[in-house]
Amino acid sequence: MILVLIGIKLALLPLNLTEIFVKTADYIIWSLVIVLTTYIVIAVAGIIIEEWGKRWAAKTKSKADDQLISMFHKFSNIIFVILGLIFILHLLGVQIMPLVASLGIAGIAVAFALQNTLGNIFGGISLILDKSVKVDDVIKLDQDTYGTVIDVGLRSTKIKTWSNEVIIIPNGKLADSRIQNYVLPDPSVRIELPFTVEYGSDVDKVKKIVLAEINKLANVLKDPQPQVMFVEMGEFSLNFKAFFWISSYTERFETKEKANCLIYDALRRNKIGIPFPTRTVYLKKEK
Repeated sequence: MILVLIGIKLALLPLNLTEIFVKTADYIIWSLVIVLTTYIVIAVAGIIIEEWGKRWAAKTKSKADDQLISMFHKFSNIIFVILGLIFILHLLGVQIMPLVASLGIAGIAVAFALQNTLGNIFGGISLILDKSVKVDDVIKLDQDTYGTVIDVGLRSTKIKTWSNEVIIIPNGKLADSRIQNYVLPDPSVRIELPFTVEYGSDVDKVKKIVLAEINKLANVLKDPQPQVMFVEMGEFSLNFKAFFWISSYTERFETKEKANCLIYDALRRNKIGIPFPTRTVYLKKEK
């Protein structure tokens, strides 16, 4: 169709038509050429974005990248249409610089009006590109916000808590938050287990007993090796902490419960007392 329009333009040259007719024909023909060129560019760009986007989206489990590709596709179409209109207006002799300045001012006004929405969208884009949060990740934001990520959308992220509740967090807020991701860099996790014994207990014997019980757990990793440390002499007890690693964070609570049971039974078998808070009160009788 572009070749046909150029052929019409060339066919009009030897006809010696009036200047007004030639100019009008030029405007129409070149405007149609710009329209067709814009259509071709939009079509080719759409194919490239779709094919590239499918390959990229196939590597992730998130639905947000699909929304991002769709938004990018529509945004590119709008840009190409605006460029085509600018070329047509320039062809007609319209001063486009004041128009561009007006569009810039209008864009600033729209950006202020949609500040929160745009912040959430760009927050979602940053989460997708950084890959800091993905579907099925277990994350913690604060003491009350933690659970499994079930969806990373373009505007918000959904987290399913252990109580089977869904928390919806705007991506703008999530991108600015301190995120504790239990899945990254790998699923292994360290368990820290505090316990106390009474004063007068043999420290080395306590360490040996507790280490032996921890090593009985099947899912405890040998590297790094489990450790038992005597951390402080408290007000009424000797305070210890056991440290050991397991292969997956999904077994954390079950393993911690088993370790507590084993340590308690072992201390009781070996006649090592587990203290509780005590206070001595002296009464003074006045005459």
